[in-house]
Amino acid sequence: MTETQPRPLQDLRVLDFSTTIAGPHCTRLLADMGADVIKVESPEGDLMRSRMVLRDGASTMFGQLNVGKRSIVLDLKKPEAIAAVKKLVVSVDIVLENYRPGVMKRLGLDYPELAKINPRLIYCAISGYGQTGPGAGRPAYAPVIHASTGYDMSHASYQQGRERPDNCGIFVADYASGAYALAGLLAAVHQRHVTGRGQMVDVSMFETLVGMMLGEVSRAQFPIEMPSRPMYGPIEASDGYVMLATASERTFQDMATAAGRRDWLTDPRFEKYNDRRLNWGLLIDELEQWSKTMSVAEVMVALEKHGVPCSPYLTVAEALKDPQVEHRGSLCTIEDSAGPYQSPAPPFRFSGSTLQSGPKVAGLGEHTRSVLADAGLGEAEIEALLK
Repeated sequence: MTETQPRPLQDLRVLDFSTTIAGPHCTRLLADMGADVIKVESPEGDLMRSRMVLRDGASTMFGQLNVGKRSIVLDLKKPEAIAAVKKLVVSVDIVLENYRPGVMKRLGLDYPELAKINPRLIYCAISGYGQTGPGAGRPAYAPVIHASTGYDMSHASYQQGRERPDNCGIFVADYASGAYALAGLLAAVHQRHVTGRGQMVDVSMFETLVGMMLGEVSRAQFPIEMPSRPMYGPIEASDGYVMLATASERTFQDMATAAGRRDWLTDPRFEKYNDRRLNWGLLIDELEQWSKTMSVAEVMVALEKHGVPCSPYLTVAEALKDPQVEHRGSLCTIEDSAGPYQSPAPPFRFSGSTLQSGPKVAGLGEHTRSVLADAGLGEAEIEALLK
């Protein structure tokens, strides 16, 4: 067994101005990979610090997004705080922010200004619609992006008999944009090894979500006849529902075998993919004549016996009890002022280096003195900022 190396990003320092979800998700992953992430918060703190679930005033959601970072408090409306940031920028590799375009420029902390101080700086800005263009200044949170991209209406189109879009509770645009920002940052770090210079990474949440809608973008340009029923959806059992995915000819054949309907393989309605697609509703109606006679557990046994990709519909609490979660270490223990709890770990592993989440969630401004002192500020300057 090879000796494990240090965490892959342990030589990077990050100044994180981001709030809520997209930016903090990105910098949490950077911290897990070893980067020294300094989270800059207003005197009121990141608004996620007040979001449920709260235990003795500590937010589990804030902790999940920000564990492993150091926290400093700076009031960016004060010129002394801006001067302190510019001292910090001298020794950092990455600056990340997710303000509305123009905010950092008004503060004198945009990329052109900070690059004068540190030409090797990599600056990442995550925004709703990107940093340029007629829509750049529009305010946006993930639910707005879900609506403005067509994502919500596309999702609703898969729900038979539905016209009203779904309520949004899972912020896909935030998490996906944070992941794309991570990819862009690591590419910029790699290029800096070659050129010696930093650059700006401009991440658009709108473009992120549009890029995830594979079929929808194609069909928007080249309309085709849609199947009679959405091709990926639940089939009914006697006591619930099962999701199965017959994405290949092999899995379709396996499903037919599991249901005792090998005749489908030569049925002109279903034999060829395009005919099967257009007659999907008929296929599922016939499949449910079989599945409705059995429980979810019995349907699962029959499908899994023949290798059909499938799953019962689980709650999150049920999913987290899957033995695979423990085996993979999918959850890690982190700790805030209210005590320890479980948080998702990064969904990737390295064969030759470690990942570590946290384990501590910093209190608001916990590291202000030490970080500013390391940047060269004197005691009097630090006291003035703290006041």
